[in-house]
Amino acid sequence: MTVLALAVGGRGLVDPSEPVLHADDEAFLRGRAAFETIRVYDGRPFRLDDHFERLTGSAERLGLPAVDVVGFRGIVREALDASGEPDSVLRLYITPGREGGGFPTALAMVSTLPSDLDLRRARGVRLIGIQLGIEPAVRADAPWLLGGVKSTSYAVNMAAEAEARRRNADDAVFLAVGGIVLEGPVTNVWWRTGRDLFTPGLELGILAGLTRATLVEAAGELGYTVHEGRYPVDELAGAEEAFTSSSIREVMPAIELDGKPVGDGRPGPAAAELQAALRGAAAA
Repeated sequence: MTVLALAVGGRGLVDPSEPVLHADDEAFLRGRAAFETIRVYDGRPFRLDDHFERLTGSAERLGLPAVDVVGFRGIVREALDASGEPDSVLRLYITPGREGGGFPTALAMVSTLPSDLDLRRARGVRLIGIQLGIEPAVRADAPWLLGGVKSTSYAVNMAAEAEARRRNADDAVFLAVGGIVLEGPVTNVWWRTGRDLFTPGLELGILAGLTRATLVEAAGELGYTVHEGRYPVDELAGAEEAFTSSSIREVMPAIELDGKPVGDGRPGPAAAELQAALRGAAAA
């Protein structure tokens, strides 16, 4: 992806090639910063208010200064207007500032969309399971593990994606002790049997994805029953179809798990219906 525009709180538009953080900002030193990634449709960030609410919650959990949402909206508008691209990726970041008492930094960055999303959606993605070695609800019960927080401490997530590529797959699914399905490195996970849709429950400490929430709302209108809870990976492996959801990738069919086909090994109908519903919600 290519950065199209960058705006910084208190400074406005900044050349994307210009440094904007100090080397001793805790975002760099400690990975202690909060972020949101938002799909922009026709110049409008999808569910922006909800993303600000989640950013505020993540910042609070990380002990960051309160998010100035009004000021953030200003730099978001500047970055979007300067990008010249109606369909793009918007990223919001809030850092604590320099170690030892600095001022927080707010950033709004607009980038191009990945070029291969439609191709991957038509083909479907291959998943692998990755064991985290934690009890199913540990992240929800242990606040220091930051379950559900959008933090820039993303090394484990990126290592999981790298492991998927090493094993000739496209993405990963995190599993708790007992093979309980949690989420992907940057996605929520779904599967279907008949007219029933299954997805891990938020009580497991997974991210409360906003695309996930949109799909939960849309599924009932499409005649599906959504079940949220604690499920073993065998149920995912034995489903009729599976897919992931995220802001940028939207609904992505999953055709394989650990080298074996899910369902008939092709993208399924629920993923296609929910993708269309998501686009409809974004256009509303």
